[in-house]
Amino acid sequence: MSLTAGIVGLPNVGKSTLFNAITKAGALAANYPFATIDPNVGVVEVPDARLDKLTELVVPKKTVPTGFEFTDIAGIVKGASKGEGLGNKFLSHIREVDAICQVVRCFEDENITHVSGTVNPIDDIEVINLELILADMESVEKRLQRVSKMAKQKDKEALVEEPILVKIKEALENEKPARSVELTDDELKVVKGLHLLTIKPMLYVANVSEEEVADTENNKYVQQVKEYADAEGARVITICAKIEEEISELDNDEKAMFLTELGIEESGLDQLIRASYDLLGLATYFTAGVQEVRAWTFRKGMKAPQCAGIIHSDFERGFIRAETVSYDDLVEAGSMTAAKEAGKVRLEGKEYIVQDGDIMLFRFNV
Repeated sequence: MSLTAGIVGLPNVGKSTLFNAITKAGALAANYPFATIDPNVGVVEVPDARLDKLTELVVPKKTVPTGFEFTDIAGIVKGASKGEGLGNKFLSHIREVDAICQVVRCFEDENITHVSGTVNPIDDIEVINLELILADMESVEKRLQRVSKMAKQKDKEALVEEPILVKIKEALENEKPARSVELTDDELKVVKGLHLLTIKPMLYVANVSEEEVADTENNKYVQQVKEYADAEGARVITICAKIEEEISELDNDEKAMFLTELGIEESGLDQLIRASYDLLGLATYFTAGVQEVRAWTFRKGMKAPQCAGIIHSDFERGFIRAETVSYDDLVEAGSMTAAKEAGKVRLEGKEYIVQDGDIMLFRFNV
């Protein structure tokens, strides 16, 4: 599935350093605004210990993890919604992502210039969020003018759309994101074509110094970000982008030793990938055979034929049934043969809603 999270933030907060760590792609990280002009896109493996266990049980010829796409979007500045800096280009890139990871600087360093001259994470967040709100306001107002005229002429679609736009406009006028408005699934479909920036789910990434990464509870900036995020129902993860970039160059054993020395249980990157995955309502199912053990990304709530279609459209078109066993049941049984003998392997039909961790074998006929 092609879903992507965009990494945004003010200039010099650590976005490109973080992106380098995620993808080892070497995106330019420079100590001045607009070091990243065109968006950099990279795919990163989704960490999943279950894949390692399945490989151990099945002993396939190869193992393929599922991936997640991140886009590094250049720094936004105040006035971006009016085209300041490279605003229009940046905002158009944000429109193309499915979720937003906003990197916030939560460390002091006199050697790294702050675009506004002082470290204040809440001001930084509000600069970006306001620019996104202003851009959305412009989109909603333009659409509302047209829809209102059509509603006066008793156009059925316009009569449905107008009150939805009014609700969103009121929220934006109060400097609240569109995602704060309670909308039904049908209402969301109505406004989907507007590609609103503030309707996308938001994850705040607090970037701290190397000295504070193991004890973020005493970082006043991190606590400020958490309070802000709590108020809007958003999630915060804490990382040190600089350390993550160093870790990304190590093999798994070295990485584990390094994290232990730092007093960290899990790398910030693994937390970020997992949190972004959850943010978009994604889950993983597996296929497992002697040729290949593979993880597949799907949206929670998808039915078996749709999940089969992720592998190949023919699988969905000719779907008959899916032989399914849960990860926990397979591990407990010790093998697929033992799981079948224990009655843990089920035959699921077209209405089955796939669960995270399902191991599936699709039967189809085209």
